[in-house]
Amino acid sequence: MPIVAIIQARLGSTRLPGKVLKPIAGKPVLWHLLDRLKYCKNLEQVIVATTTQKRDGAIEQFCSENSVFCYRGSEQDVLDRYYQAAKKFRADPIVRITGDCPVIDPTIVDEVMERYFDGGYDFCGLAGEFPNGLDCTMFSFAVLEDTWKNAELPSEREHVCPYMEKHPEIYKNGRHEKFQGLSHHRWTLDEEADLLFLQQVFHRLYKPGSIFLTQDILNLLENEPRLMEINRGLVRDEGYMKSLKEDEEYLRNKQK
Repeated sequence: MPIVAIIQARLGSTRLPGKVLKPIAGKPVLWHLLDRLKYCKNLEQVIVATTTQKRDGAIEQFCSENSVFCYRGSEQDVLDRYYQAAKKFRADPIVRITGDCPVIDPTIVDEVMERYFDGGYDFCGLAGEFPNGLDCTMFSFAVLEDTWKNAELPSEREHVCPYMEKHPEIYKNGRHEKFQGLSHHRWTLDEEADLLFLQQVFHRLYKPGSIFLTQDILNLLENEPRLMEINRGLVRDEGYMKSLKEDEEYLRNKQK
């Protein structure tokens, strides 16, 4: 079976609606993400997993126009959407990427894949103090299917990987800790300020036909530290924190 990257993407973000099709350097965010993944050495296929909501027909149309496979599934149960996409396209193993990471680094994705295979892991992801926006994880279809069958909490259904991470007694989990002291960097796309920051980064570094990498961004921010003020102060993993609060309500209701 092929090594497949599945990108979860939708237009219904509450903090920045339509974010994955917002323009950066004359192209949609999703276009840049797909373009960067082309530089991965070992990926054989990329799939975009979006929702069945009417508005996400724009993502399906984008995929059609750019010869990218697209799967449409549940909006709220992202784990189910992910599982059904992987099953349909016979993906095994799977690299998980989110649509809000337009500066994903293909060399780091390759390193995570290499660590996954070298360690014989069931699940492996970028870990440690890395810039927010480089996130990537890899897992087998068997682990995804088992997670799909057993995960119950809202955070586990919305974010795909928490159940895998919380059960090292079941799955052999690996960590690729490449960076230290860089977790204060915010390169993801969740707020308008993030979009403004990324537009400035791409304006300075992007050249058609090539890509810039993590060290290029770090060098830029060392020379122009004021750029980090654009989206400074935004909370990391705010969506996941919200899901954890929903877990508490779910457990309270279950005990009634």
